[in-house]
Amino acid sequence: MRPSAIQSARTVTTPLILLADDFEDGRDLYYEYLTFRGYRVALAVDGHAAIEQARRERPDVVLMDVRMPGMNGTDAMRVMKSDVALADVPIIAFTAHALEEEQRDALLAGFDAVLPKPCLPNDLADFIDLVLKSRART
Repeated sequence: MRPSAIQSARTVTTPLILLADDFEDGRDLYYEYLTFRGYRVALAVDGHAAIEQARRERPDVVLMDVRMPGMNGTDAMRVMKSDVALADVPIIAFTAHALEEEQRDALLAGFDAVLPKPCLPNDLADFIDLVLKSRART
């Protein structure tokens, strides 16, 4: 059973990850694993929904698919980065389009990092751990 809203029995200090991806199977897989690893996870199916969720929930990290219908991930990232309340939230381009040139373009566009997918769920969680630790040091 996949929730339509964030569910967590954990405290508010548990990191919240916003996963924006139009591919349902991938969302479900990563949702299940990230919650297993102890994260709270919010889901969005496109850029508009990601912005709405981010403004409402203020995630600790955003995993953003670059190519989604409606508003794509790059445009959504730019809106979030221009919002004072969200500007410091790390936004990771989580994309299947991760050739070297595309990774460079994502970073130049303003993403904080690029993570190619598919990736093993454990590798994703480890990457998020690194981003959160790096963020805590700043």
